[in-house]
Amino acid sequence: LSVGVIALPYASAEEQTGETDLEKNEEDADVSDSYVGPETLDFDCKSAVLMEAETGRILYAKNPDEALPPASVTKVMTLLLVMEAVDSGKIKLDDMVTASEHAASMGGSQIYLKVGEQMSVEDMIKSVVISSANDAACALAEFVSGSEESFVKAMNARAKELGMENTNFENTNGLDDTAQNHVISAKDIAIMSRELIKHPKILEYSSIWMDTIRDGAFGLTNTNRLVRFYKGCTGLKTGSTSKAGFCISATAERDGMSLICVIMGAPTRDVRNAAATSLLDWGFANYGKFSYAGGEFENIKVIGGVSDSIKAKHDMFSCILEKDGLSKVQFNIELPENISAPVKSGDVIGKVVFTLDGKEIGKVDIYAAENVDKISFLGLWYRMIAGALR
Repeated sequence: LSVGVIALPYASAEEQTGETDLEKNEEDADVSDSYVGPETLDFDCKSAVLMEAETGRILYAKNPDEALPPASVTKVMTLLLVMEAVDSGKIKLDDMVTASEHAASMGGSQIYLKVGEQMSVEDMIKSVVISSANDAACALAEFVSGSEESFVKAMNARAKELGMENTNFENTNGLDDTAQNHVISAKDIAIMSRELIKHPKILEYSSIWMDTIRDGAFGLTNTNRLVRFYKGCTGLKTGSTSKAGFCISATAERDGMSLICVIMGAPTRDVRNAAATSLLDWGFANYGKFSYAGGEFENIKVIGGVSDSIKAKHDMFSCILEKDGLSKVQFNIELPENISAPVKSGDVIGKVVFTLDGKEIGKVDIYAAENVDKISFLGLWYRMIAGALR
């Protein structure tokens, strides 16, 4: 094997209300999922999780698996199913949704839909993302699945598919006055948030501070104040009820690293926002993204092929590390001295292994970038004759 060991330098990639009036009244790598971070880091809330979005790695957790009322953070799953319906072609952003009597009856934070009123899917989504509209969430659910009940079944099924082990949905919006067991854990919120932000349109909506619907007649103000006041914040969803307290799933990106911060059961909106701000600050201060660009290898020797050599490639590699380790990463390029024909484009012929302090932190395959057929007896004979005549 041909092996190279090189130390790599760090390479960076470059509130109106919740669903009740509660917020209105507030004046102004090898880290396991059970990792809790520094003992000195704690927040005034029932649970908290900080997850790196690209890998799903949990950087900090406080009571991450306890199932708790999530308030309007529920709508992360509602939005996920709606966006998946859009992407699959089941519905379109310019489809018109007709508000049912059930949807129009939703209380708390709303856009005051009237029975029979029609609004585009896109404006409904914006109303849910930006202003946490319970009536719009219900109307979208009915439009996608025919009824809120059917949609909730789909929410719970999707949660199981995503490995959300401490979740049970009873409605689409998080209203919990009559809910019996509408709960989710902080870790599960991070999981579904990570899935939702794979849809870029959501981050486009959730980063909006103010907008309008109904041809400018009705204003929307983002319930997530971090969008306006926290550097790099891209969304995502707030929530509050008397039962749930103040909750948030907040997303932010700096230097190519995207974090998801979940706070549940904070006593006030300001405490919740301060906790999210502090936890995000801690994450960005202590972790960074290591990136290694994809590459190409020339003239890998081929035995018994119609060509004597082949090109090979490897994809880029990235991972999240504590910042003091970013400049210490090493890599080993492992390639055989030669390979035997036939070779197909995409065949794995080697690997690049990345290590930190002697411990493997990841690897990428090296694969053939072109085909090389096995040489026939006649082809070999012609080659020998041609060589003899030179």
